[in-house]
Amino acid sequence: MIRIWILLLSLLILFACGNKDKIPAGILKPDKMQAVLWDVIKANAFTADFIKKDSTKDAVNENLKLQQKIFAIHHITKDDFYRSYGYYKLNPGQLKVIIDSMIVQAERNKYKNIKVKSLPIE
Repeated sequence: MIRIWILLLSLLILFACGNKDKIPAGILKPDKMQAVLWDVIKANAFTADFIKKDSTKDAVNENLKLQQKIFAIHHITKDDFYRSYGYYKLNPGQLKVIIDSMIVQAERNKYKNIKVKSLPIE
């Protein structure tokens, strides 16, 4: 009887220590999600900064068109993105890693674009 309890306890520990960060099938991997999310954020910013100011355009429809272009570029569907986004929202630790990576990449790009001015030598 004790052997059965030890076996059950061992199996419980084994399954409890499984890889909790494993991404389920049908969910975009973190690198791909980061790239798509970055493009969606840029499209939303473009819509807010430029398209909403143009009274001849419908901002919502224009944003949807931009998102469709983004999904086509990344070879995914709208459902793929929103299913993955929902998964990452329910797993904030994994979403934090994605967002932190996006911030670091944005900082690198910002500093790449700044040209260092040479100081005159006296």
